[in-house]
Amino acid sequence: QLQASGGGLVQAGGSLRLSCAASGRTFSNRVMGWFRQAPGKEREFVAAFSWSGRSTYYADSVKGRFTISRDNAKNTVYLQMNSLKPEDTAVYYCAAGRPYYNSDYALPPAYDYWGQGTLVTVSS
Repeated sequence: QLQASGGGLVQAGGSLRLSCAASGRTFSNRVMGWFRQAPGKEREFVAAFSWSGRSTYYADSVKGRFTISRDNAKNTVYLQMNSLKPEDTAVYYCAAGRPYYNSDYALPPAYDYWGQGTLVTVSS
């Protein structure tokens, strides 16, 4: 029900835009988040939209470089990634949280639905 795409290989300093298309149900009343997992590391929070869509949250490591946005008409959430660094290399996952629930937006257990992941590789 969540399909992530847009990953690829990019040089350091470059940009990518990830997309997360939702289908099968509405996600407009849920927190929508992006997480990433590098090899040998735990899944970590990247960015999220509050369920109302009025607030955004970012990990300190990506603040100022990444931007989360959503298009409710297309039921799609985006992650624009600029000034990419080799340490951004990871599999990126989109996720949808519980309806009308913002708490714990940075924690994977707060999310009910996950996309399959898309690989981002940043070369130095």
